Amino acid sequence: MSEAVTVDSTDGVLTITWNDPGRLNGLTGQMLVAATEAIEQAPAQTRVIVLRGAGRAFSTGARLDQPLSGTEPMEVSARLIRTIVGSPLPVVAAVQGAAAGYGCSVALAADITIAARSAYFLLPFVNVGLMPDGGTTATIAASIGRARASAMALLGERLPAADAAEAGLIHAAVPDDALADEVDRIVAQLSRGPGAAYRATKQAITAATLGHLDEALDREGDSQVALFQTDDFAEGVAAFLDKRAPGFTGR
Repeated sequence: MSEAVTVDSTDGVLTITWNDPGRLNGLTGQMLVAATEAIEQAPAQTRVIVLRGAGRAFSTGARLDQPLSGTEPMEVSARLIRTIVGSPLPVVAAVQGAAAGYGCSVALAADITIAARSAYFLLPFVNVGLMPDGGTTATIAASIGRARASAMALLGERLPAADAAEAGLIHAAVPDDALADEVDRIVAQLSRGPGAAYRATKQAITAATLGHLDEALDREGDSQVALFQTDDFAEGVAAFLDKRAPGFTGR
């Protein structure tokens, strides 16, 4: 298990925590594999899965100080999303601070996403010359429609948690000091509930709303791998690391 991911299984609740608060839980491939395997290998008594981040942020997404190229990053990231969505167990995401980039993808792949009011959701991919991935071209459009999904993806602007809840992107935005209690309340309700009914319900809702998720992940993967090779991506990463505005050329 990666030290940057902690896993706790207590009273039927499997809690997976991004645990690199010093980097605002920036994600590596190793962290994604660790989370995926934790879900796949959940103890038999598990009733609910909780995803959370340590410290001030849920996750700021993939770390750009590490190379991104080839198909492996996309395969690893798609596997985690498929595992979250495909799990027969209810998955709850507890979001504080930033849920950005692939961190946003993970938060929105959960069945129930609850956020602190100070939290926000962000698809910043366009700001480094990439397109959204982690299934967000499907999950966000399924939740709030084409117009809002396009605005989030193309403008790369923050969506405050309260606006995300009002739009139907997440279940609820609650006062910051109430986040832990609200997550505990919902998890307790789910852990006492009818597991077989939950499994059937989740499968039916996923089929009705995300029946094209696999196609979306494959399409995102193919396109992102090509975008990794562009001048704009190289410029976007350089500008991000230099803390300056990028100068894109469209190539």
